[in-house]
Amino acid sequence: MDQNHYQYSLVEKLSFVRPGGTEEELRAARILLGEIEAAGGEGSLMEFQIPGFELETCAVKVCAPFEREIPAIPYGCAGSLPQGGKEFKLFYGVKAREEDLLGKQDLSDTAVLVDELKLEGYKRLCERKAGAVLVVTGQYYEDLTQCSAYTRLLREKFLGCGKLPVFMICAHDAIELLRDEAETLHLEMRQTDVERTSRNVLAVIPGTDLAGESIVLTAHYDSVPVGIGAWDNATGAATLMYIYRYFLENPPRRTLRFIWCGSEELGLLGSHAYVKQHEELIPEIKFCFNFDMCGTILGSNLIFVTGSQELETFARQFCRHEGYASEIMVRVHSSDSAPFADKGIPCLGLSRGSNITSIHTRHDLMFPIGAKELKANGDFAVKMIAHVAQSYMLPVPTGMPEDMKKELDKYFQRDTESK
Repeated sequence: MDQNHYQYSLVEKLSFVRPGGTEEELRAARILLGEIEAAGGEGSLMEFQIPGFELETCAVKVCAPFEREIPAIPYGCAGSLPQGGKEFKLFYGVKAREEDLLGKQDLSDTAVLVDELKLEGYKRLCERKAGAVLVVTGQYYEDLTQCSAYTRLLREKFLGCGKLPVFMICAHDAIELLRDEAETLHLEMRQTDVERTSRNVLAVIPGTDLAGESIVLTAHYDSVPVGIGAWDNATGAATLMYIYRYFLENPPRRTLRFIWCGSEELGLLGSHAYVKQHEELIPEIKFCFNFDMCGTILGSNLIFVTGSQELETFARQFCRHEGYASEIMVRVHSSDSAPFADKGIPCLGLSRGSNITSIHTRHDLMFPIGAKELKANGDFAVKMIAHVAQSYMLPVPTGMPEDMKKELDKYFQRDTESK
């Protein structure tokens, strides 16, 4: 196949809805395995369990002072209501801040409408025993389909606070509920928690004389349940495969561990599972490269630096050496490199950003992506990885500076006050 179009062709193959823990995700994993084998390599699937749910019913209806059915989407792994549903008073809690809930110590008979669902607000609603939560999504001129609403799972940190029934409704309907002074809602929510199986796709290229030191390379291949996930993140998965094919023919001094991560969109579950299942490898992993969204025709190259000032300096100097224009941001990259950074492993996230397309929507399609731009991102990555993998000394030691440790604590929503 023409190498100038290899990544683009693989993005096309992977561009279908493939949420974590589904048959479609497994189909994508098998496509990646096939590409590894076609290149002459060996790959494997690493299974891990993820939370899921089976929905029986989800309904929202105004029953006083008028009647109206409101389209709604459930949050998965959330609370259920009694068979047949229950009536609740409606209260607009804005963002569930302390000042939004003044005088509302007991919300057990109340469905609380909020603009967003953040951990601190959810915790307050649990403490006040809210009967249910309605979360607003989209713009006022969109319905649930137009705003690409989809079922989300309540994350582990939320469930640690309690288990409330949570519904998602569009902004248009939320405005009408308040403008028309709806008072009482009849809500139905019945769901059952289940476990599902997700998978990481793994491949290893052993190093030559420094094989005891490893570099991890990650990209997630799952998608959200809407759109085809072309940009996010079929592009990253295809770029990682392009890199794999190069180094399979040109083994470096250090071992390269490739991980196409499953269930990233559900909370970095694939990379967390890898770190948990391969604890014995952590001491030998010295560097991580992550690829999440590449190859848009319009946009800027991006490098996310999760590490020390030395790591930022290395990234800047290497870009200058290669003549590669890139915006460099020092922060925790909200992607599969984060669990490795949390283990003290320096991480660089190579990406390409654009303001003219969007992720996690039905508009994440092939149109904004270019074969030339994908290859340019891939070729730069090969050079940067080769520099690190071939060098006599790594550009930076392992370990995280204190300010980045604090950012990681914040990102993973850890309570640092007790430390």
